[in-house]
Amino acid sequence: MSRIFDVSFASVYPHYVNKVERKGRTVEELHEVIRWLTGFDEETFRKHLDAETTFRDFFAAADLNPNVSLITGKVCGIRVEEVEDPLMQQIRYLDKLVDELAKGRPMEKVLRA
Repeated sequence: MSRIFDVSFASVYPHYVNKVERKGRTVEELHEVIRWLTGFDEETFRKHLDAETTFRDFFAAADLNPNVSLITGKVCGIRVEEVEDPLMQQIRYLDKLVDELAKGRPMEKVLRA
C-alpha cells in the first residue's frame, strides 16, 4: 500500500496549481481537468479541498469519466495504463492529465474530446 493514499488531496493540490501556472495555464483549466476526471462539480470539489480529504476518499467519492481508459502514457517512467492498483492508477491518471495540461496540450486533447 502506498503512503500517498492517505495523504490529503489538499496538500498536493498547490503543487498541481504551481505546475500549471508556471507553464502559463490557469487554475480554472486545472479545475476543469479535475472535474472531467472525477465527475465532481465545483462545489463538491471545493468541499473535498476544504475537508482535506485523503486521495483514497477523494477517488472513492469520484465517478470517473467513462473515457478514462483513453488516458495513456508514462508518468515517472511508469505507463499509467499498466498500473495494477486501481487507486494508484487513478492518482496516476490525474498526474498524467496535469502533466499534459502543463505541457500546453490543447484542452480538447487533454479531456479526450
